[in-house]
Amino acid sequence: MKGREERLKLIRQIIRSSRVRSQEELLERLAAYGHRITQATLSRDLKLLKVGKVAEGENGYYYILPGENETEGEVGNNFVQDFIRGFRSLEFSGNLAVIRTLPGHANSVAFALDTFQIPSLLGTVAGDDTIIAVLKEGTSREAFLETLSRYIPSFRGA
Repeated sequence: MKGREERLKLIRQIIRSSRVRSQEELLERLAAYGHRITQATLSRDLKLLKVGKVAEGENGYYYILPGENETEGEVGNNFVQDFIRGFRSLEFSGNLAVIRTLPGHANSVAFALDTFQIPSLLGTVAGDDTIIAVLKEGTSREAFLETLSRYIPSFRGA
């Protein structure tokens, strides 16, 4: 059995060198190199590597590593567009933010938030159309909204 670090390196190499559009496609490519893993293991690896999906017009989506395959400005702009495209609403409860998205957009909106590396945001958990964002203790709603509007100038809040 091949090691995890070797597999992660191979996943990065495959994603950098081609437009992979599905986990099934990536599983097949890994198997061709002798890495036979389950979809659940691949899903955990993609999360660990912070792999996201970028829209490619009518061709669907393809995987991208954070900060790679495009210039940094283009990557940032793509993530802003992903956020804007999927965002519906934002509500707070304590240090939790509940973000509603269009169906199927929660992962790309959460990935965009994580990619921005907002200092007051500890992390996100995404479902299909809902994201839970955990804010650092002591972060006010107003401060988070102000910071978010710096990353996404067209953002108007809840």
